[in-house]
Amino acid sequence: MIKPFRIAIEVRWADLDPNFHMLHSKYYDFAAHIRTRYLVEHGFTPEAMRKLGVGPILFREECVFRRELLFQDKVEIDFCLTAARRDMSRFSFRHHIYKNADTVAAVINVDGAWIDLVKRKLTGLPSEVSQKFLDVVPKSEDFIWQEPES
Repeated sequence: MIKPFRIAIEVRWADLDPNFHMLHSKYYDFAAHIRTRYLVEHGFTPEAMRKLGVGPILFREECVFRRELLFQDKVEIDFCLTAARRDMSRFSFRHHIYKNADTVAAVINVDGAWIDLVKRKLTGLPSEVSQKFLDVVPKSEDFIWQEPES
């Protein structure tokens, strides 16, 4: 099993709200940043996706806030796949945002899919791309395969 991908994020002055803690929308921005950074590092670049004629879309993005993040807190965020259909037409990710190494400040869950950029309809990934995605993306300990709806 590939370990969750975890990186440090800097809370900038511009990330703060009038109460001097991190804006709620920045949590989502950080989650999107780590997902795209990881995928780009593993060959799933915007150019590669355009060549395949697919792009990712989100159906749901939910954040459970547990501790406030303040300016100069040491923040790390991880990411892992929690569920997917075998053709990768649907997927779910989970992120943990950590404050000062070990305190969970937030948990973000994301459900998404791939869209055909020409037909503008949901699609799966080509089998060789789907397999590569599954081979490189870290999976959660509670990862499950989703079955298509009948």
